Amino acid sequence: MPAIFEHKLLVTAEHIDRLGHVNNLEYLRWMIDSAVAHSAAQGWDAERYLEIGATWVVRSHAIQYLESAMENDEIIVRTWVSNFHKIRSLRKYKIFRARDEVLLAVAETSWVFLALEARVPRRIAPEVEESFIVVPPEEEP
Repeated sequence: MPAIFEHKLLVTAEHIDRLGHVNNLEYLRWMIDSAVAHSAAQGWDAERYLEIGATWVVRSHAIQYLESAMENDEIIVRTWVSNFHKIRSLRKYKIFRARDEVLLAVAETSWVFLALEARVPRRIAPEVEESFIVVPPEEEP
């Protein structure tokens, strides 16, 4: 059970904007993809959430862009769960260029646990919360 999950990817031409670097929206996609991959690695893929009639939805994102990524860069998204509250969880991210470990962005997402049928927030299932290790601020990478 990795507390800090690494999601690796390669920047392709589709990720590049008219300024010649990775489009800011791609960082959002990478954040969501890494969160979904981390959840699946912990045993909570989309099908398992369906079984309990729940899912996660984004309440808010915050991203600070530090450096640019370019086509053919290998990227590492490190992500972890920072906390759980009754119906929400904060997930944090650090996005690096693999070849030199340059920090490209820091980010966080506030997620809300949602009952699928009623489409309203619901208490986070204990079995979901128990599947993740919360990384306190003093232990963040």
